[in-house]
Amino acid sequence: MTHDVNVALLPRIARQTDSKVLVVVMDGLGGVIDPASPTALERAKKPNFDAWAKEGALGRYVPIAPGITPGSGPGHFSIFGYDPLGLEVGRGVLETLGLGIDVSPGDVTARANFATAAADGRLLDRRAGRIATEEATPLARALAAAVPAVDGVRIEIHPGLQHRFALVLRGAGLCDAVGDTDPQAEGVPSLAPAPLTPAAERTARVVAEFLRRAHAFLAGQTKANHVLLRGFSGRPAMPTLAERAHLRPVAIAAYPAYLGVARLLGMDVEPGVSPKSTVADEVTALEKAWKKPYDFYFLHVKGTDSAGEDGDEDRKARVIEELDRELPRIRALAPDVVLVTGDHSTPGPLKAHSWHPVPFLLHGRWVEPDEQTRFDERACAAGRYGSWFPALSLMPVVLACAGKLAKFGA
Repeated sequence: MTHDVNVALLPRIARQTDSKVLVVVMDGLGGVIDPASPTALERAKKPNFDAWAKEGALGRYVPIAPGITPGSGPGHFSIFGYDPLGLEVGRGVLETLGLGIDVSPGDVTARANFATAAADGRLLDRRAGRIATEEATPLARALAAAVPAVDGVRIEIHPGLQHRFALVLRGAGLCDAVGDTDPQAEGVPSLAPAPLTPAAERTARVVAEFLRRAHAFLAGQTKANHVLLRGFSGRPAMPTLAERAHLRPVAIAAYPAYLGVARLLGMDVEPGVSPKSTVADEVTALEKAWKKPYDFYFLHVKGTDSAGEDGDEDRKARVIEELDRELPRIRALAPDVVLVTGDHSTPGPLKAHSWHPVPFLLHGRWVEPDEQTRFDERACAAGRYGSWFPALSLMPVVLACAGKLAKFGA
């Protein structure tokens, strides 16, 4: 039987030390073991990862529960020792915090897309042709000026990347229990913002009026003439990594959602990284952060997930190879413990997140090595930690191997 020791026990036995932990998350890393179709990890030429595998221990972890497909937020929270089933963290607050926007208790946020709709309201493109950031940003700012408030509620629009922006509602009596307006399909109209509880009825009316005004303002646009909203959420009350495990953490990540996770967990964010950064650029940022007084480093690589969602296993393998070429620089930093994994599996044949266990590699002085010599799904399934390792046990094992947990009991 596996217990979630992270909530009550870690704050009691965690101790601050000078040992340094590195967690590398290659987004959507995992694939499906299939004799007829090698995974990206199996295709990749990755001598440095394989050397770490030979020295360390492997396994596959289950982010939530067998058969349950995780989103990016739940997947990351699991890695860091937070039970996603006990958290209510919507994508809206992750995107908003990731953009560096403060979210206070009582605020409601949503992830927003510019979209393209026909005259009869049918969605033609949920992402407005992936409109360029340089074109979308001034449009978002103009929309913000056109609809600054609704019914005493302040409306904020914060541009993101391409078609994305964050919507923030600030005012009294708001509730985030509002249904998405994005139907996740084209050829149909967007949905009305439905209140999911009686307490959210006023918020839903405010959102509906915002959308009415927004669509009227955007009516002259050829591409971005519609707005879709999803992931309505407020800021949850949750302990930081400093409070839970006495860590001094920092994140190196390029995209808002992952920066949002980092900020919710109390991580600092190393500057100098953007969606245009290469993997080498991110490792350079890691080197800079390594000279600062942190002891827990989160390095996020996005390209593996994007390639998996496009069904391009060869491109996914190239991203893995790109990071593998940078591992000598990471080795030179001499981290005490390294965890390499993904936040979920994104098999190329599925072109989507999946429920399959996620491969991981653990390396460090006190990690008991196994007999595996390659880092891929088959080796991980046969590795020391097996194919069904519980996600919530990752953090205690990592911290123990780094000497950051004291003895429990007399």
